[in-house]
Amino acid sequence: MNNLLIEKNNQTDDWWKKAVAYQIYPRSFYDSNNDGIGDLNGIREKLPYLKELGIDFIWLNPIYASPNVDNGYDISDYQAIHPDFGTMAEFEQLLAEAHALDIKIIMDLVVNHTSDQHPWFLEARQSKDNPYRDYYLWEDATADQLPNNWQSFFGGPTWTYDETTEQAYFHVFAKEQPDLNWKNPTMRAAIYKMIRWWLNLGIDGFRIDAISHIQKEPWDFEITDNQWAPFMNVSGIDDYMLELKAIFDEYDIVTVGEASGVSSEEAVAWTGNDGYVNMIFELEHCGRIGEPGQQKGSIPHLKDTLTRWQNSLADNGWNALYLENHDTPRSVSVYGDGSEKSAKALATLLLLMKGTPFIYQGQELGMINYPFRSIEEVDGKDTLYAYQALLEEQPELTSEEALTITMNWSRDHSRTPFQWNTEAFGGFSKTTPWLAVNPNFPIINAQYELQQPHSVVNFYKQLITLRKNTDTLIHGTYHLLLKNHPSIYAFTRQSDTETWLIITNLSTRSVTIDLSEELTLNDWQLILTNNQKLSLSHPLTLERFDALVYRKRH
Repeated sequence: MNNLLIEKNNQTDDWWKKAVAYQIYPRSFYDSNNDGIGDLNGIREKLPYLKELGIDFIWLNPIYASPNVDNGYDISDYQAIHPDFGTMAEFEQLLAEAHALDIKIIMDLVVNHTSDQHPWFLEARQSKDNPYRDYYLWEDATADQLPNNWQSFFGGPTWTYDETTEQAYFHVFAKEQPDLNWKNPTMRAAIYKMIRWWLNLGIDGFRIDAISHIQKEPWDFEITDNQWAPFMNVSGIDDYMLELKAIFDEYDIVTVGEASGVSSEEAVAWTGNDGYVNMIFELEHCGRIGEPGQQKGSIPHLKDTLTRWQNSLADNGWNALYLENHDTPRSVSVYGDGSEKSAKALATLLLLMKGTPFIYQGQELGMINYPFRSIEEVDGKDTLYAYQALLEEQPELTSEEALTITMNWSRDHSRTPFQWNTEAFGGFSKTTPWLAVNPNFPIINAQYELQQPHSVVNFYKQLITLRKNTDTLIHGTYHLLLKNHPSIYAFTRQSDTETWLIITNLSTRSVTIDLSEELTLNDWQLILTNNQKLSLSHPLTLERFDALVYRKRH
């Protein structure tokens, strides 16, 4: 046991290390005015539910003014609330009421790009000598000859030709999301002023969207094996991150970077004692296996990746833990079998690793993927693009086959409305929602589950309480067991005073394991399980999606 590590962590016991976060996708959380779209007052009305769940802070997906080409990640005014969600006064009321319940709120900070309807870009595209021109990235081009052949995350070129000025502008996402030019100090000063405006309003931090993309390689950079390499954690980004850190350090906040392209080894520089942010979301663990038309998360890949991140940040840095979010399908459909039991097994894994757990709305109910029946039910622009591209590339596919393949990993699965009760539309709204409600809402909903002692949501509440009341489950070391087992994810969390043993069987089959070579098999107390109470034995048989949590005092 590293005594110095535990001592150091206790000395820097930041509030966010003990916290459990809850991600809210406002459009789909709760509709208070019955227009089919979730809103700020809806979130405010449901704060007691979140308080009862036991969470400590909320991450709000974008609520800013936006044309909604990318559901709010294309911002046209950083300091205005989209009318769909409410007003600034209503946001301030939400913030005040959340704080009164000891719930903090962090905002989504989107500064890699803006909307093409942002006043800066509307000015920038007027002429080459416009004062805002250099807020964005422009190069000489023609409609047939773009500056390079880089591809965007949403498909198609990273360049869009603009006839007015006979140049092309750069965008790593949709063409309606032009990238900001971080080399421009005037642009950066405007962004920093906006950041301070929100922090002075009293918010508790930021989840920083796509932040690892703000630095780009030279336009003549040659791509080899990774088509995203020209704009993923490119050398020189540290200059900008240090400027952001200087602002963040002025406030008692939490900062979480979405940092694709940052390896587990590089993450110390991002999240360590002198790091730019408190923690980052890595995107590596979302591994996939299976033939086209099938959906399955790779358990060995999940285990290997999460363990590597746990080990890399064991002595310096901090993990942001998640299994699903607004950009992924439902974890219980990817890593589980859609059952309550598999939802509980995944919850055990998530809540008891080292780091700050992020629960995505509905995950605590065991919400599963939506059974999409036609492309008309789909909202996500990237999914629609992928569907059309698939039909063009493989004309032999039927529309139904193309839909199945495309929807396997669609973001729309996690964006269906939250299921509150058995009323029409799952109690989300009294009118038809912007996106369809999963038809299983009569059996998976918050009202019903809260009344059932052994429900998924009550299991989450048990895990959250256990974590908060156990210092070892916050600061204790992590050690993986049975590294090469294809379906067992087992690990220990250890301090000077106790050891916790967490065992999950992430498969539909019963599995017998032998831990005798790695553990002394006595004096263990079973604390929590999603199955019958078992004594730790040699060998130990786990049924499908069993989750067992043991403690041994030293």
